[in-house]
Amino acid sequence: MIKIDLEKCIVNKNDTIKKAFTRLEDSNLGLVVVVDKALNVIGVATDGDIRRGLLNGSTLSSKISECYKSDFVFATTKTTRERLLKLLDYGYKAIPLIDDGHKLKNIVTRQNIPLNVANSEYYRARAPVRVSFGGGGSDLTQYFENKTGAVINATVSLYSHAFMKLREDRKINITSYDINSSIHAENLKQAIKMPSKLGLIQSILKVIEPEFGFDLFLNSDFPVGSGLGGSSSTAASVIGCLNMIRSEKWTSNEIAEIAFQAERFDLGISGGWQDQYAAVFGGFNFIEFNSTENNIIPLKLDQKIICELEESLILCETGIAHNSGEIHTEQKKNLNVSKIKDLVSKNVSLSYEIRNHLVKGRLKDFGKCLHQAWELKKRFSKQITSSYLEKIYSDALVNGATGGKLMGAGGGGYFLFHVLPFEKHSLTSHLKKKGLKVHPFRFESEGLTTWTFQ
Repeated sequence: MIKIDLEKCIVNKNDTIKKAFTRLEDSNLGLVVVVDKALNVIGVATDGDIRRGLLNGSTLSSKISECYKSDFVFATTKTTRERLLKLLDYGYKAIPLIDDGHKLKNIVTRQNIPLNVANSEYYRARAPVRVSFGGGGSDLTQYFENKTGAVINATVSLYSHAFMKLREDRKINITSYDINSSIHAENLKQAIKMPSKLGLIQSILKVIEPEFGFDLFLNSDFPVGSGLGGSSSTAASVIGCLNMIRSEKWTSNEIAEIAFQAERFDLGISGGWQDQYAAVFGGFNFIEFNSTENNIIPLKLDQKIICELEESLILCETGIAHNSGEIHTEQKKNLNVSKIKDLVSKNVSLSYEIRNHLVKGRLKDFGKCLHQAWELKKRFSKQITSSYLEKIYSDALVNGATGGKLMGAGGGGYFLFHVLPFEKHSLTSHLKKKGLKVHPFRFESEGLTTWTFQ
């Protein structure tokens, strides 16, 4: 969008035609907007209007009031984008945008369709969280800078939701119902700098630098610290809303990279790369990482395999929130130790094995691989498990689980258990008796989804 200098587009009704000509040349829009002493818009004058005035006897020293049009096409903040597009397509080159106080707010052209014209629209986005099956630790840059990392994950029907409405001013209001916190700022600079619990959203604003005001509301279907990649899903949904405003949309890869940049660099939360891609792309994905590129390889599983997986997997909330940043920071340091690197390498090999079992529908073997992945994961850091978590896991095995693993970096969040059909009721009943929450879910084939409505 081209920024228009409105001062170069305005003349007072008592200004000369010569001055109007100068403004026409400066603005290069084909018209000037005529205002009265109170700066209320009263008309427009095109180069054609001025030529006709000169032919009818006006001179360059005459007032523009002699030849401006008081009956002209204009837009208001309630004019729909559809109507503007039709006017431009019909042939109008420039359309004044006037507020309720009759003041000029902007000039609409094909290159400049202001965002606040569409303020009757609401923007929505949602992004799913993921369950990870294997390869954790290998999506850290410290590992795949010299080796190939590989993870396998799938998105599920738990989402981060974002709801945004544009404002006519530059104020920014953000409310997160997940952490019961909000930001109310006069402008972008204030929104970024003010102390708040919404550091992730502030980091996104710092990276993107939106040039408009908005009201943004956030909520999620999962608790904070779930280990399901929730922060990346939240970031993706916010970026998705902001992306809808852009004339040149970011690609899915770019959205994932922006989310990574905001969370890892600006906010400074340590972590890997897989969560951002999972949230944006959705579905079952096998992702390979190396020093030059990340390759997202969608897995096309038979629907019967997906249905059986949904029936044989149990997502169980431990009741403990985890701090992935601290755990990932320790893991990065530990990757300098050859023993830990070897464990991660084994986890990478296990990812390929899990992929093959899933594609072929060997789900009992898949369950056993989850157990192997958990046994490897626990050795990456002392913060990953605890006696409480170990008790949950060992009891689950006794009560029918084939295998399972803690989601995310570890330390808390959710367990994902695999169980054979005839053992599922027994395991579910056991977990509930222990006061643990079991979350039904389905796999989500779509990633970040955005839409508008009025």
